[in-house]
Amino acid sequence: MADKILTAPDGPPSDVEGIKERSNYLRGTLKEVMLDRMSAGIPDDDNRLMKHHGSYLQDDRDLRNERQKQKLEPAYQFMLRVRLPGGVATPDQWLVMDDLAQKYGNGTLKLTTRETFQMHGILKWNMKKTIQGIHASLMDTIAACGDVNRNVMCTSNPYQSEVHTEVYEWSKILSDQLLPRTRAYHEIWLDEEKVAGTPEVEEVEPMYGPLYLPRKFKIGIAVPPSNDIDVFSQDLGFIAIVEDDKLVGFNVAIGGGMGFSHGDKATYPQLAKVIGFCTPEQMYDVAEKVITIQRDYGNRSVRKNARFKYTVDRLGLKNVKAELENRLGWSLGEAKSYHFDSNGDRYGWVQGVEGKWHCTLFIEGGRVADFDDYKLMTGLREIAKVHTGEFRLTANQNVIIANVLSEKKKEISELIEQYGLTEGKHHSALRRSSIACVALPTCGLAMAEAERYLPTLIDKIETIVDESGLRDEEITIRMTGCPNGCARHALGEIGFIGKAPGKYNMYLGAAFDGSRLSKMYRENIGEEEILKELRVLIPRYAKEREEGEHFGDFVIRAGVIKATTDGTNFHE
Repeated sequence: MADKILTAPDGPPSDVEGIKERSNYLRGTLKEVMLDRMSAGIPDDDNRLMKHHGSYLQDDRDLRNERQKQKLEPAYQFMLRVRLPGGVATPDQWLVMDDLAQKYGNGTLKLTTRETFQMHGILKWNMKKTIQGIHASLMDTIAACGDVNRNVMCTSNPYQSEVHTEVYEWSKILSDQLLPRTRAYHEIWLDEEKVAGTPEVEEVEPMYGPLYLPRKFKIGIAVPPSNDIDVFSQDLGFIAIVEDDKLVGFNVAIGGGMGFSHGDKATYPQLAKVIGFCTPEQMYDVAEKVITIQRDYGNRSVRKNARFKYTVDRLGLKNVKAELENRLGWSLGEAKSYHFDSNGDRYGWVQGVEGKWHCTLFIEGGRVADFDDYKLMTGLREIAKVHTGEFRLTANQNVIIANVLSEKKKEISELIEQYGLTEGKHHSALRRSSIACVALPTCGLAMAEAERYLPTLIDKIETIVDESGLRDEEITIRMTGCPNGCARHALGEIGFIGKAPGKYNMYLGAAFDGSRLSKMYRENIGEEEILKELRVLIPRYAKEREEGEHFGDFVIRAGVIKATTDGTNFHE
């Protein structure tokens, strides 16, 4: 039994709650405004709803000031995300995304930290054609954003165990069963006719209800020893337990999340906490009931305190677990032992089960594009034309050419060499361990650069790394343009969070396996100060580290920062 009666926070609902309530189950006036060619934008209310359809409106901030001077509206464009459980796409689906990016996007694809495709630069009048093209390839964008469960993640690299395919199938089941039930998406984008005479009141969301969730909700499934999906960063994490080479179930972890607001100590990143164990068949029941707890008790008044981690903290972990078991009608089992050894990717060719091969390629910043001296997008396109397996998009923004038949390996290897595609061997291990969010110019929340700047910063850090003899030492480094956490900055051994143009808060000390948050080391510093600090810390690490000691562990042992075990002292 819970120690107290659970309640939702007091306070008037936020404006977004009103938008959802008036939306007629996420329809709003989207169908009509998307036909309006008087403006490339859409009203803010519809843009809030648009997220539930996998997209939202942005503008090119590089052009914003000049267009304002010319009295032109902003250079509006849409970002579109695909729902891709576990990050698995067929070669045909890869080719469709490539083609749509050329026709309707900005000619590039972004591989996201939630294992899916993101496309930028789509104009309003091309949105419907783009979504229909994605639908024709048996993918969709439903619930890729918005106040619902988003793309379900799953450990990417299939070489590790024979249960990986089974775990991936569970991720697909979860993703499908946790979708919103409204037909709004199909009516607006796929021209599905509404059934005549059906009263609106009959359309219900049996799990979400008419207001959906207070904020976004994220689920990830990790297969030890890899924590590539950063399972403790998820609202709801499942950790696969394998005994005698068989999947017996999952440890359940709740209450993770990376986002916070600068200067507001009531917001913070937090790691999910393991509360028990369930069998694979119980997995959906657990997920559904956890989501309904957040639906009923999450903060619908203050959105920056509306994520599930704050609900867990406010109600108490013990009480949330008791409420979950009450709704389930049964108790979770005792959590089982497990071990993670890293949260990165394993690059290059590896052979997995059934003699099939998998090649992980390094995609810096997750940006698939053709550069002047590097035809990455063309090379992957040519591979997709001959590949008979699948592509797996990783949580570290890389891609695995997966399940390659032995007779196809030579042909694909030759294409990799022809186009200069890389597993990152000529890069430092630091660069191969880097993640960056999109940030400027398209993200409206970005306070500083990330994807466009991190490679340049790493160029300069690599000089220090090389001089210290650490070129092959993996150190996770992550950069976001704002504190929302899209690159999971709080789980980087070195983390940078944008504070202002050219200025970042610098964080240190996260665990290499994703089990400990970083902590603020320096506030509001630029490149000169960043390099000054690292010119001291990295050589010191090289000289003083113990055998097998990772950088994040070293800075704590050496007293550079104090250890942090949860989100409450992240700001200190």
